[in-house]
Order: sequence, then C-alpha cells, then structure tokens
Amino acid sequence: MTPPQARTVAQPSWRGLKTVGLGVLLLALSWVWPSAVVAEEETIVSHGYSFYGDLSYPEDYEHFSYVNPNAPKGGELSIAFVGTLDSMNPYARQGRAHAFSVFMYESLLGEGAAGTAAPADIYGEYYGLLAERLEYPPSKDWVIFYMRPEARFSDGTPVTAHDIAFSHNLLLDQGFKSYADSVRRAIPKVEVLDDHTIKFYFAEGISRRSLIEQVGTVPAWSRKWYEDTGARLDESRLEAPTGSGPYMVESVDISRRIVLKRNPDYWGKDLPFNRGRHNFDRLRLEIFGDDTAAFEAFKAGEYTFRAEADPKRWATGYDFPKTRAGQVVQKELPNGNPPVPTGIIFNLASPVLQDKRVREAVALAYNFEWTNESLQYGLYNQRVSFTQGSPLMAEGTPTGAELELLQSLGDLVPPKMLTEDVRIPHASSADRLFDRRQARVAMALLDEAGWTVDDDGVRRNSDGTALTLNFLFNSAAGATLTAAMENFVSNAQKMGINVAFEKVDPSQYTARERDRDYDLLYDSYASFLAAGTGLTQRFGSEDAAFSLFNPAGLASPLVDALIDAALDAETREEETAALMALDRALRYEFIMIPLWYNPSHWVAYYDQYEHPEIPPYNLGYLDFWWYNEDKADALRDAGALR
Repeated sequence: MTPPQARTVAQPSWRGLKTVGLGVLLLALSWVWPSAVVAEEETIVSHGYSFYGDLSYPEDYEHFSYVNPNAPKGGELSIAFVGTLDSMNPYARQGRAHAFSVFMYESLLGEGAAGTAAPADIYGEYYGLLAERLEYPPSKDWVIFYMRPEARFSDGTPVTAHDIAFSHNLLLDQGFKSYADSVRRAIPKVEVLDDHTIKFYFAEGISRRSLIEQVGTVPAWSRKWYEDTGARLDESRLEAPTGSGPYMVESVDISRRIVLKRNPDYWGKDLPFNRGRHNFDRLRLEIFGDDTAAFEAFKAGEYTFRAEADPKRWATGYDFPKTRAGQVVQKELPNGNPPVPTGIIFNLASPVLQDKRVREAVALAYNFEWTNESLQYGLYNQRVSFTQGSPLMAEGTPTGAELELLQSLGDLVPPKMLTEDVRIPHASSADRLFDRRQARVAMALLDEAGWTVDDDGVRRNSDGTALTLNFLFNSAAGATLTAAMENFVSNAQKMGINVAFEKVDPSQYTARERDRDYDLLYDSYASFLAAGTGLTQRFGSEDAAFSLFNPAGLASPLVDALIDAALDAETREEETAALMALDRALRYEFIMIPLWYNPSHWVAYYDQYEHPEIPPYNLGYLDFWWYNEDKADALRDAGALR
C-alpha cells in the first residue's frame, strides 16, 4: 500500500468570516476574501483518495493492473435496451434516460463507464482524473482539488473550477430533492480559488465518510453550455450537454437507437487512469419494445453484445446456428460484487402493510424453490442479505464487536435481534407451486392480524374491508420474470388476498414509482461494501417520504443509528461491525421479499471482442474490452453480422 504524502502548508484561517450559503454561491465565487490569519496545518497531498489513507496504486502508476495497456482501438460494440426512452437527461424526475446519457461526463476523481468502479480491482479507492491531485487535513474538514489545466470539453473549451462549482450547485438547485437535501447539510460551502483550483468545506459535527468522494465524483458540466442554451437539469430533453469524456453523442433517435462516438481529440487519452480503456470507436444502443424482439435481433446480428438475465433463455435459447458455428460466444464470467438486493418491495406507507404480520404472510406466497427449479433451470441462488457473500453479511446471532454495538444502542434494538438468528427467507417445497404448509402459516398470521376469510374466500377486516394490494410491474420485463411474479400473485390470491397485478408500460411504471403509487413493487435497493452517505439516502428516515432511492419508504430509528455508527467508524473493524449490524437490522425490518441472484455474469457476444481477466467489481465490456478486427472481418465475410 502506498500512503499519501503528508506535508505542512500555510492555510488561511476562515474563523469569523461569514459562511456563504449555497443559494448565493455563484455570486460568492467572484468575491475577494479579506486577509486572514495564516496558521500552520499539516495536510495530506495525494494523487488519489481512500478514507483510511491507503492506496494500492502509487503516484507513478502506469495503468490499472487488470487492463491491457496495448489494447487496440477501433470497432464498435452494440447492446440492446428493452423499453421506452424519452430523454437524454437522467437527473430529472420527468422522462426516462439510459446510462448512455452519462457516458460523456467526467469528474475530479475518475470512475468507470457510466459510474461503474475504476479501478475495478479494489473497492473504496479513487484516483485523480480531472484533478491531478487533492489536498486535505487529517480531520477531513475540507478538501482542495488541483485540476489538470489541459482538460477540455469536447467543444475545445477548458474544464475549469468554475464548471465544477456550477455542476455541484446545479445538482443542489435542480437535482433530486433527496440528494440535494443530504448534500446541503454536509457541504455548506464551495470556493473557487483560481481557474483550476477548488475547495469544498464540510459541515461541523457530521461524519467525514464519503464527503471527499462525494464532491470528487460530481459530473463536470459546461457552465457555458447551460448558460447559452438556457437548459435546466430538472427538465426532460434530448440534447445532451457538452462533456469532457472520451465519447460524444453522434446521433439520437429515441425510439430506435443512440450512438456514441469516440472523441478523436479527447484530452485524457494518454493518462495512466485511461490507458487500456475506452477502446471502441463507437458504442451503439438499439432500442426494442420487448425482450423477445431484442433477442431475435441479437441472433440476426443487429447488435453484438448481450448480458443475459433470463435463465430459461440462458439454458435453452442460445442453441442456434451461430453459437454452434462458434460465431457467437456464450460465457459465464466471475462477478465479485454483492448481488443487487432485488425483490418484491413493500410500500411501508400503505396502511395494511405497516403490520409486519401481513408482510410476512404475503412473503410466504413466494416459492423460491419451485420457481428456481421449474422456471429458472436451477441456475439461481436465493438471496438472503443486502451484502450477500461479503464479509459484511450478518449470520446467526450477533457476536463480538457487532454484539457490543447493538447492545450499546439500548432500547432501539429489539431483544429478538440479540438472541435469535438473523432473518432468512422461508423454505418451500419444490414439488408444487402452492406450498400448503407455508400457506397455513401465512393464513394464521393474517387471522392474527385481523384479516379473516369470509364466505367468498376473501380476507376482510372487522369493518368488512377486503385486503387489497396493487402490485406495480413493468410490462417490458422478460417472460420468465413475469411468470414468476404471476405465480406469486396466484399464491397470494389463494390465501384470500386480493392482489391486483398491474402491468404498465415503462413510462407509466417510472412515473408511478416516483409517486409511490403502489403497495408492492418489483425493484431493488443498492448493495453496500462500505459506509457512505448514500446509505442515508437509501435507508435513512429523514428523506424516507420522498427519496427515489428508498422505494419502501423505510424510516427506522435503529437503522438510522447503525448508519451513523458506520459513518462515524474510525477503523475498518468498527465499520465492518456497524455494516454487519445494518444488514441484520434491514433484514429484521423486512422491507422486501428477497428473490434470487446469479453469482456470475452471463454474457453472449459475437466473436470479435476480447477481454482481460475480469476484475471483481466491473465486468467492463463498455470500459476495457477491445475489438479484434480480423475476427470481425471473418464474421462479416461469413454473413454473421448485418
């Protein structure tokens, strides 16, 4: 591990000076600060950042270890999107945009394609991209980024600290409310020191976790473009702002395709951060109304790379002439990330679902074992944890540092959490879809909760109101997923629960999800491998009523306390204990029915691509794979590609 360099520098003391509010920040950027008392303060200066100060790549690193630094440049990689898109702005509440809409933008601390991990072989480390170095005190009360003066937007204009400050404030003023509220509380002030130097100040009395990487990974937008066009971040639009990244928008036909092309004048192509990456001349997205049409188009050669999510198709659908001839490659590749916590999410604002007994009864309608064997060819594992398969996954009863932390929280912790094994999903029979044993348990829970069966077999309360739930579902989903959810609904209905399975088009789905217009929802949360302010947005109480990242609307004082403990941890051991306890608490709160996960990446592609050994945290096909021109010519000569 290479530690950052520490040095003592003269820093101005801002005590007594008026704090500038974010709302008037753009005016404040032109102020000249009065002279101040200069104090000696030891600071850390580094080419990268990790919270605990250890960096795996030294300052003179030549490239990330997993890339091929000599990968050839050229060719095209094309993928499919199923559903409808109507925007190139993913930051607005209105409209639906694809990840291709963020490819053009970079940040002070670099990331992988569309916000994926870079470096992808290490978790929690960040390295300078627009910034060549950063400086901060051991207290992490502030951070200064020293930007690369050679950085340019694709129109040739320089990327400056003014653009970074503008982008930061644009997200606060016009971005998602849950994000803006959280960041305003944590980052009260930003100051442009000169055209290529910017300083962020962090609020007193809050955890320093994730603050430096938070400001370091804000996308850099051109202030000039926004001022010239009058565009707003909170409005849907098809025109994309100028970016500084390796790709530019070539064409957008929102009903058919989006094409990105490599910027031949990309300023950062020779940086160690980028060596061996961004190898394709073009990235193309083909848009389809349903997954069956998308798969048929892949077989016909209309696009060239497919990440498969349907187990039936993976098991049986790829036996076609091109795979038998070796023209299409089918591979399982390793995936070191915890699986995304996908499941049937309960809207906790729904009055009938506030009773956990009802949620537990509804969950017993899901039969993983039958679903996996009958619909998914036995290819999946059942997910139990929000950090599945990681060292942060809670198991059994709490012990050691995790137990000590939970005990320190007193009455916030239900006694059962200390003495009983962590919640795991129920087991059902694989022999029949409707497991009568689990159904009896579910019906007893409903009886206990006051929902009894009437003469028509419908569950009603003492007022005669039927137990009714609406299950919002995206009609563009694949056939296997749809069948699995329909079977779940069928089981629930047999228990006397009136579940309305509402299949709506993707646009309606997005709008209703944002408005929390559902009782049940097939969706996901984000897994976690480290503490960060994102935990508050996903699971915290303060923004629970409106956060788009918290579809259950979870608001739990226990979860809040554990997030605080994770954010306040001073050692990796303390952080691990807090996050393990958080996993335990989230499972206790029971905000979703956990479904399944695939421990591998399933990919199929035309045999014209090559890749290095896949690192743990990013499959990287849009990032560090490359094109083999000789193989591509052979495919075209054989008529395999259109």
